[in-house]
Amino acid sequence: MGKVVFLYRSLAYRNAAADILRKARKLPRGAERSAARRYAHALRDLARTEAWLEGRVARDRRTAQRMTSAASG
Repeated sequence: MGKVVFLYRSLAYRNAAADILRKARKLPRGAERSAARRYAHALRDLARTEAWLEGRVARDRRTAQRMTSAASG
């Protein structure tokens, strides 16, 4: 179930980033357009970072479970 929730959250970040980029393209060049593009890039990077963290956390949990069961057994 956790992977499904992660997928929806990741897709939401990516879709939000795409929407903001589309809106930024319509704006005239300037500070507002640059800020919108930076925000979109940050959302896209967040989706990528969360993907990495999700994989990393899953591995750490298994390692923690093995250590806990070895200590109790």
